[in-house]
Amino acid sequence: MPNMEDWPISQFGDKRSEFVAELNNFVLKEVLDNHGDNLESLLSKTIYLEKRRSKNNKWKVDPEDELKYWSSLGIELNKITSEGADQEAYLELLKRIINRYDEEIVGTFKPKTFRFASKFLNIFFKRLLNTAAGRNHRRLWGNKHQLVEKIKVYGEVDKIKSLFGKGTIVMVPTHFSNLDSMVIGYAMQSAVGFPAFSFGAGLNLFDNEIVGYFINRLGAYRVDRRKKNPIYLECLTSMAAYSIQKGVNNLFFPGGTRSREGGMEDRLKLGLLGSSIEAQRNLVLDGKKEKVFIVPMILGYNFVLEAKFLIEQHLAKTGKEKYVKSKDAFKSYRKITKFIWSLFSEKSEISVSFGEPMDIMGNVVDDLGNSIDTNGEQIDLKDYFSLDGEVKANPQRENVYTKILGERILESYKRNNVMLSSHLLAYAAFKILEKGYVGDVYSLVNLPKERSQIDYNHLESIIGKLQQVLLEWENEGKIKLSREVKWEPGRIIEDGIKNLGIYHAQKPLTIKKGQVWSDSLKLLYYYHNRIKIYELDKYIEWTEKTLETQA
Repeated sequence: MPNMEDWPISQFGDKRSEFVAELNNFVLKEVLDNHGDNLESLLSKTIYLEKRRSKNNKWKVDPEDELKYWSSLGIELNKITSEGADQEAYLELLKRIINRYDEEIVGTFKPKTFRFASKFLNIFFKRLLNTAAGRNHRRLWGNKHQLVEKIKVYGEVDKIKSLFGKGTIVMVPTHFSNLDSMVIGYAMQSAVGFPAFSFGAGLNLFDNEIVGYFINRLGAYRVDRRKKNPIYLECLTSMAAYSIQKGVNNLFFPGGTRSREGGMEDRLKLGLLGSSIEAQRNLVLDGKKEKVFIVPMILGYNFVLEAKFLIEQHLAKTGKEKYVKSKDAFKSYRKITKFIWSLFSEKSEISVSFGEPMDIMGNVVDDLGNSIDTNGEQIDLKDYFSLDGEVKANPQRENVYTKILGERILESYKRNNVMLSSHLLAYAAFKILEKGYVGDVYSLVNLPKERSQIDYNHLESIIGKLQQVLLEWENEGKIKLSREVKWEPGRIIEDGIKNLGIYHAQKPLTIKKGQVWSDSLKLLYYYHNRIKIYELDKYIEWTEKTLETQA
């Protein structure tokens, strides 16, 4: 869609007031359907929680009258209740709360701002990349290198592009770093040429006026994770469902948050996925042919900015051990700059793999957007929402559909993940240490460096055996492999160690006198977890002889 004004998100931005009014009615119906039996209790709970939040957890971005507003609503609610519980009065109060939330949540999209931001970021990254690549500030204004050279794209991009005119795309990426959004945005626009997507952004980001100004005009809707009351949560999920129904392409992380252990998601939060199914059902109810297409996206990094912070959080939570909390690296601009510099100044690549587009039931779709079953026959989605020939909502049935869709997305993540040399090396090295150690992982990761040595030849042998399994899996369509993983094992070790050591002060792996060592077993464990889901250790016979070099 070369004309930005034709993008669905751009048309939505032009009619924001109209959209908010329609969303208010949409949310009101959802709230009444789900909570309408006791509005007084619903309103009382919401006002109580909001007064407590406004008093105890105030953010700079909050309206100045926040506490006063909710306190006045509390007084008004008490008056309505004491005067005889007028249902219409409760309803009017509910409408006002819904409108306040929707006005806060709904952003906009300004093509002029999008063009400026895109141009600025392209120039910024190009200059930074040229400088870093040459290790010479005189190359700051060079023009040779492009960030897109760092991003390797896998998947059926042309097929995805063909679906933009046939329905709404919902992109569901994996989530490893706070920098994912930057990588995804740049990759989708500059590397593959997709139009802009609507996406959720934490309300706390709007504390920074400059950041808030741009995010607010780039298609983001605001998400306030402090608000847990039913009315707000209904507004939030309805925003996703209704915007999808109106044809606005959406992107959200179904895992909910960054992977603390470093592995790919093995379970998903189903709320927003349910919004996709709700949107499809409403389209069918309206007699429309447009479909909702789900596209999994799998990100691959050789190293992650917040790895140390994330793995310590994971170990502390799962092991109940007392770890010293590390500062989240994302909050340190110095570390962010160092990370980006490290990424650009070395031959380290980022993989962006798009899974096969599917419908809301996880069925594959062809280039025309038709849903195809396992027998190659076309499917009419109307049948999924019909009961006795009538199309209607059935929450219990749609909950089952949401679980099925979540399972299909997880299968796609696993099948379309691109394994990098660093992933394979870290997995093999940590497994060797783990198999030869008597004790749990929580004590293993705290071993001193002198206890972390691995015989180089043994590591090379294990990687060779794992590689044979992986090559068979790739031929069977079970996984994708980067070109480096197909090299001979010695080169994989060399490339993997180089990539793992680019950024971290404590190196996950180093080589010295024919032995491989780890300066940080916690980091090694984190990167090992990236492909833990495949359980590759089952394909190695871990006999005493196999482990004797580690004794």
